[in-house]
Amino acid sequence: MRALRGLWRWRHNPLCRATDLAEAWVALVALVLIAVAAPLIGCLVGAAAQDALQRSVREQQHTRHLVTATVVRDLGRVRLETDPDTGTSHEARSRVVADWSAPDGIRRHGPVLADLKSPHPGDHFKLWTDPHGRITTRPLDSPTATTHAVLAGVGAALLVAALVEGGRRLAVWRMVRRRYARWDQAWDRAGPDWGKAGTGS
Repeated sequence: MRALRGLWRWRHNPLCRATDLAEAWVALVALVLIAVAAPLIGCLVGAAAQDALQRSVREQQHTRHLVTATVVRDLGRVRLETDPDTGTSHEARSRVVADWSAPDGIRRHGPVLADLKSPHPGDHFKLWTDPHGRITTRPLDSPTATTHAVLAGVGAALLVAALVEGGRRLAVWRMVRRRYARWDQAWDRAGPDWGKAGTGS
């Protein structure tokens, strides 16, 4: 609104300098870009991210399988950072040697992390694997993918708005510097005797 008021105020003002009008136009263009272009780019980025993430969700749900593993022996408890999608910051899990069957039927054996408080040989727990039985993380779910897409869109819109505002400030800064430089030149032309009697001023 300041940009619109500035343009209207300087419209027919005899004191209006070209730089004042240019500064008001730069502010108006920046306002329009922030109000229109930033949300539009945010929506486009969010939609693209949503498509890509939902494809990833479908692919992961197709290629990742929940299998049942059997504890062979306990290797102790470990405290680790969890998946950011789970909500808790730390989680204590047990490290065990386990046996499990891959979706393709091959038997697997090795150390894994189990969500068991006190594992004993023969205990069963669930494990995410790829089609060949290699351990992997749980598949991304659709609501989490949508949340990430929304955050990507909002981030893109904020980034565009920040870039536009930065460009506006840079343009105004350069205009002000040019204006001060012209003032300095005018003062230099006026000379040190400006305003004294008998100097023709």
